[in-house]
Amino acid sequence: MSAVTDAVPVAAPSHPLVQSVRDSLVVAKRNLIRMSRIPEMIIFGLIQPIMFVVLFSYVFGGSMNIGGTTDPQVYREFLMAGIFAQTVTFATAGAGAGIADDMHKGLIDRFRSLPMARGAVLTGRTLADLVQTALTLFVLAIVALLVGWRTHTSFGEVLGAFGLLLLLGYAFTWVGALIGLSVRTPEAATSGGLIWLFPVTFISNAFVDSSRMTPWLQHVADWNPFSATVQACRVLFGNPGVSTSDAWPMQHSVWASLIYSVLIIALFRTLAVRKYRSASA
Repeated sequence: MSAVTDAVPVAAPSHPLVQSVRDSLVVAKRNLIRMSRIPEMIIFGLIQPIMFVVLFSYVFGGSMNIGGTTDPQVYREFLMAGIFAQTVTFATAGAGAGIADDMHKGLIDRFRSLPMARGAVLTGRTLADLVQTALTLFVLAIVALLVGWRTHTSFGEVLGAFGLLLLLGYAFTWVGALIGLSVRTPEAATSGGLIWLFPVTFISNAFVDSSRMTPWLQHVADWNPFSATVQACRVLFGNPGVSTSDAWPMQHSVWASLIYSVLIIALFRTLAVRKYRSASA
């Protein structure tokens, strides 16, 4: 009996980091398959940003003063960095609702019974949301080109701008994950995920030049993490409307965008994983 036992190879335990990465990718694949089977999620996620592009471009395009001109073409190029950033941040609501739905249906309890890394459930979900956000950005960029948006820098700088947008979107999905774990229903997660996004996205330089705001509001807008990414994208796209504010995030927008996003990920991932462990304990 001992000889037979000795002959059976015993799998060495995986390194915790390796297991976490593997489990996160498995959960991400599960969520991507689920999204592909519910195409309405992707379609509705595309319709809203496309509507924003068309409405803002053609309704406000001739009335906004950007750089001393009200040329609609100038406003379209000014606008798109803000629309891109708004689109990736609004993915927060979907992330929160998805996690709240999994909690509500008891799926998290099933994951608890498996020998998997605890943080993998949340990491996998946020990675799947990142893939969906990238698809949305790709379609939105095509629509933007059709309405007249253009870039005036190198291909590498344009890719860098989209990288910053995806990093911001990934950071904000962790905020959504924490909200989804903190409420009882998916509906509450959707509402909670959107209610704070409106002041964050509108008290910014996304749709208007922040220099035209009252001084105290301009100060808030210039130090808004959302504004830093919008400013960085305008710089990297070579689009008009780059802020001349003396605020550090506006003068060093690319670095500010990176720092803000990394800090948001570090803070809210820690809080979300801690909340998940206490909720599933």
